[in-house]
Amino acid sequence: MTDRLYYQDSFTHDFQATVLSCEPAANLWRVVLDRTAFYPTSGGQPHDLGTLNGVTVREVGENEAGDVIHLTEQPVPVGPAAGAIDWPRRFDHMQQHTAQHILSAAFIETAKFDTVSFHLGREVSTIDLVAPALVPRHLQEAERRANEIIFEDRPVHIRYGTAAELHAQGIRKTVDREGILRAIDIENFDRQPCGGTHVTRTGQIGLILLRKIEKQKQSWRVEFVAGYRALAAARSDRALLAQAAERIGCGMPEVPEVVAKILDERRSSQRQIEKQAAQLAGFEAERMRQAAVLASNASTGAAPARLVISHIFEDADATYLRLVASALAKHDGTVAVFGSRANGAIVMASAANAGVDVSEVFRQTVPARGGKGGGSKFQAQGSVPNAALLDEILAAAAAQIAAAKK
Repeated sequence: MTDRLYYQDSFTHDFQATVLSCEPAANLWRVVLDRTAFYPTSGGQPHDLGTLNGVTVREVGENEAGDVIHLTEQPVPVGPAAGAIDWPRRFDHMQQHTAQHILSAAFIETAKFDTVSFHLGREVSTIDLVAPALVPRHLQEAERRANEIIFEDRPVHIRYGTAAELHAQGIRKTVDREGILRAIDIENFDRQPCGGTHVTRTGQIGLILLRKIEKQKQSWRVEFVAGYRALAAARSDRALLAQAAERIGCGMPEVPEVVAKILDERRSSQRQIEKQAAQLAGFEAERMRQAAVLASNASTGAAPARLVISHIFEDADATYLRLVASALAKHDGTVAVFGSRANGAIVMASAANAGVDVSEVFRQTVPARGGKGGGSKFQAQGSVPNAALLDEILAAAAAQIAAAKK
């Protein structure tokens, strides 16, 4: 079993050890030491990175026998070895993990919400809480309490004992394991069984910031950052806020109010645009219908029982095609087949009494030419990647509709 140096001192980042074995493993090498400061992936915390005798350690895990396995890019010969931990990564993990202990305890103290899982990510970390609901007040109170513990710079002790002994000492989470266990004790605040790496005083965390919450099936996920991550997040937030303020021409405190006003104006303008587009589509639909009726009267002397209107627009989007087609489909016996050269959009719509299933027409004319989409009996839409095929598709669709029995 490997002697784990980080159990006693997480600040150990350079150490001497003996390589007990080095075996090939796929494109890497499995190296076992008699002692190590490398933390293996466990308990929601990622593994350390670094070097052994200058060789890059790519991954660190452990086996059932309690050996820490170092996967290196090159072999490290059996014998003496010098290890070096990627210290910025290690210290970041120490800050995040100890912050999680404090934050979890703060949620228990302020709201009686238990943590059921923890994940230390590359940029943010999360805890999952069992709670009937999670509102801003819960977050504010827990965040404030957690940062009070940090600012008080309380000692963080490492304790050892059996499960029964630790339970008697008031550990937060009961562990059903035999033997001597390790616990992290944040003085007069929290005591939790844990084998991870931690700071020695809460002040070394600096700050905890809660970022967002997300409802899970049986819990609430709280995203947080601590230490240098919190500093980077605060700087990024301020930079984004300053940029937004500059672009919209106001002070940073006025950004929310001004943005709300801009959004209201935008929604109002969008409603007006949609209203005008609908009116324009109605006018265009009526113009097209009258032109089609006149053309039919000129050729046959009477209005057709089914009026098929096929047209390719140069720059209309699918929404406008749908508006015009829907307006035409309100007239008895009318079927519209439209396309747009600007984007390859296709829309088909039919009056209820026209005797045409446009979804079937679409299925037989569009997919065979590389298009996609679909719809209902009275309206279908989609697109083709090559707008040059629109003439062929619309001609085939119009011919199929004209030949259908009414």
